[in-house]
Amino acid sequence: MNLHFIKRIKIAFLFIFCMDFVNGLEAQLGKPKTTGAQSELWLTYSGGKGPGKGRHVVLIAAEQEYRSEQSMPMLAKVLSKHHGFDCTVLFSVNEKGEVDPTMPAPFKDKTKRHNIPGLDHLAKADCVIWLSRFMHLPQDQMQHFYDYFDSGKPLIALRTANHGFWGGLQYKKDGENVSLRKLLGGTFMGHHGGWHREATRGVVVSDNKKHPILAGVEDVWGTSDVYRCHNDKNPFPEDCTSLILGQPLINLEKDAPPNAKKEPLPVAWTKTWTGNKGLGSKVFHFTMGSAVDFENEGVRRMTVNAVYWGLGLEKDIKPDSSVAIIGDYQPLKAGFNYQKLGVKPHKVDYYR
Repeated sequence: MNLHFIKRIKIAFLFIFCMDFVNGLEAQLGKPKTTGAQSELWLTYSGGKGPGKGRHVVLIAAEQEYRSEQSMPMLAKVLSKHHGFDCTVLFSVNEKGEVDPTMPAPFKDKTKRHNIPGLDHLAKADCVIWLSRFMHLPQDQMQHFYDYFDSGKPLIALRTANHGFWGGLQYKKDGENVSLRKLLGGTFMGHHGGWHREATRGVVVSDNKKHPILAGVEDVWGTSDVYRCHNDKNPFPEDCTSLILGQPLINLEKDAPPNAKKEPLPVAWTKTWTGNKGLGSKVFHFTMGSAVDFENEGVRRMTVNAVYWGLGLEKDIKPDSSVAIIGDYQPLKAGFNYQKLGVKPHKVDYYR
């Protein structure tokens, strides 16, 4: 056996050893493996003409119930085509690199990790629209979120974002853990409206009807039920400004009467969050936001207006600017009965 052959064998064994070491380290850090090119794991939309020209909005669709994998690409098209923003849509994907809303929350198997490729885009984002639910993410992906929370840039948190994470790396400020309640001004405490049974009609808070986010908003309705995010122990925070109250209806029909036994509760509010760098971030939390909710013009307009507001572009908000849906949009219903609802994994490009 010549020396050259022996040297090649040693190199091969060294390569195998290194790969085993790296794979073991990634397993310890909870890094999920995903097949497919990274560039195929998110969507990008170049902005056209409009006040958003040169600004970058990152939208995150990472939950199992409300079909954000459909609503976030639709909203990205609206923002890019009608308003000029460059948009990137990130998804929770499975090991095959497919957008997979059927991947469960980690209640039963705490060793499982979700995966949102492309979160490094947050470092260069001008605004983030975030919808996740009980994501159990590896440390490096959580850190991308936390770095953004400290950046002083605007954050638009929709529906389940207020319980968007499960375990993993904690966000801290001044050495203390920061809850999503403190960050966003409220968190899910229960279904005030009947879950998947009672729709929500938005009621503008009269004292704040001239807020820029409400410009041109005439009707707010959706099939998402009203969340209870506050109680006597955790009242609506003084540093939050309530814009919309949600009145539960007696069923899921738009013209249904209100459920007289249930009071309206806050479903949309603003606040400022100051992170570890001492920079103030404008926060808009809207606890509606299913894909079906986004069929409603008022829901879309509030979210688009919030991007302008967050970026300090209030003067560019026009009450009659277009928020029209572009192309075909047929959102599936919310819920977990995936087979019945027609929900299954798809390649990212399916949602383009």
